[in-house]
Amino acid sequence: MGTQARIEQLRKLREESLHAGSQRAVDRQHELGKLTARERLEILLDKGSFNEIDPFVRHQATGFGIEEKRPLGDAVITGYGTIDGRTVFVYAEDFTVFGGSLGAAVANKICKLMDMALQVGAPIIGLKDSGGARIQEGVASLDGYGRIFERNVRASGVVPQISVIMGPCAGGAVYSPAITDFVIQVDKTSHMFITGPDVIKAVTGEDVTMEELGGARTHASKSGVTHFVFPTGKDALEAVRYLLSFIPQNNMELPPYFAPTDNPDRIVDALDEVIPDSSNQPYDMVEVIEQVVDDGEFFQVHEAFAPNIVVGFARLDGHAVGVVGNQPGALAGTLDIAASEKGARFVRFCDAFNIPLITFVDVPGFLPGVSQEHGGIIRHGAKLLFAYCEATVPRITVITRKAYGGAYLVMNARGVGADLVYAWPSAEIAVMGAQGAVNVIFRRELKEAEDPEAKRAELIADYEARFNNPYRAAELGLVDDVIEPRETRVKLIRALRMLRTKRKTLPQKKHGNIPL
Repeated sequence: MGTQARIEQLRKLREESLHAGSQRAVDRQHELGKLTARERLEILLDKGSFNEIDPFVRHQATGFGIEEKRPLGDAVITGYGTIDGRTVFVYAEDFTVFGGSLGAAVANKICKLMDMALQVGAPIIGLKDSGGARIQEGVASLDGYGRIFERNVRASGVVPQISVIMGPCAGGAVYSPAITDFVIQVDKTSHMFITGPDVIKAVTGEDVTMEELGGARTHASKSGVTHFVFPTGKDALEAVRYLLSFIPQNNMELPPYFAPTDNPDRIVDALDEVIPDSSNQPYDMVEVIEQVVDDGEFFQVHEAFAPNIVVGFARLDGHAVGVVGNQPGALAGTLDIAASEKGARFVRFCDAFNIPLITFVDVPGFLPGVSQEHGGIIRHGAKLLFAYCEATVPRITVITRKAYGGAYLVMNARGVGADLVYAWPSAEIAVMGAQGAVNVIFRRELKEAEDPEAKRAELIADYEARFNNPYRAAELGLVDDVIEPRETRVKLIRALRMLRTKRKTLPQKKHGNIPL
């Protein structure tokens, strides 16, 4: 065969690999409101940047009639490209080929891609749309998932990993997304579960729909598996691009910098009016954060899960920061099991990828209750404490109002290693609230008083005057400065400039034993 004939053969094979799935399968994908794998890649990556790897791979399985169909590339498209000019590695499961199922060849392609991403030091993005393990290949497909999981763990904290669930994701297939840093789901068209509704019905007798069991909103609000939900596949893919704008390529780099359009010396007068006169009245911490950060842009993570704490990405003076804040508008901003886990996971991600942490504190304590205690609030709350203590990135705390008891410490206090702690004049830093403290300290006096309620009011007023302010903590050096709320943005930016060259190392060890 001559050179031109071989070139023509190559072109035909390439064309074949571009249309591995039947037109009927493609049409069905569109009818379900889903994009094809290649359409997804076109939206996700910079135009013309995709370079495919292993387009000619075919499965080697035999039996069950599978050897009669051996499409080029099998059921996944793998390769690399760029997002905003930065290299990323991506694999897109192709539901039009064998239902996107994973066999040995598919696993080999994904593992090769992940190995390359680790060596290069670039993010890994998985676009998930698969029926799960390929039954016809038996244990070989299960082994394939195992090899992917091992690489997920090896890559954790080294390169960012993002999973976009754009179709079904069931059984063992859900564990790979669960190990990655961020899980994004498309509303109504994506589902995640270990066992489907039919199996649950047969085993437990419970009736549940696909959407109720493993839909995007279920995982975003109840299980906490999913970090973001978007109405369409296009929206989800564009969100990946935005998310990556806050994140470095790997753990050895700093996050991307964008020249700021917001004045670093901007004074925010509105913040002086944020805190209500009554200490029991709620306000929205998200509004506080948005007024402080560049251009009011705060990209919330896990927004629908554990709303009593907010976490997300923003920029200050053009530099990416991770923001954690108690939310007085939900459960009074108390820390519970879900909030502790949500905060801990986010803090550890930011620390792994050199993203400074800003913490806004208004926490009256841990949520009381038998269910919380029996559910392990001690163990789960310790996760957030562990995450902050372990973090070596710049860490700045702003106490806006309440900072009581152990929850004060868990929210990045000076004692657990905060670099700088600022407090607003409205800050209340104490072991507990005035009423609870008075009831404990002056139990006997109240019992013997002629008018217990009048005496209690007098003692509460005295306690508040002495302790429900930031100045005692400032006297002890536990608060570095008491600032006017309007100055918060300026103070944070100047502190981050100073801390940019911070260097801190932990004792040499294999890893810590976080209380999982």
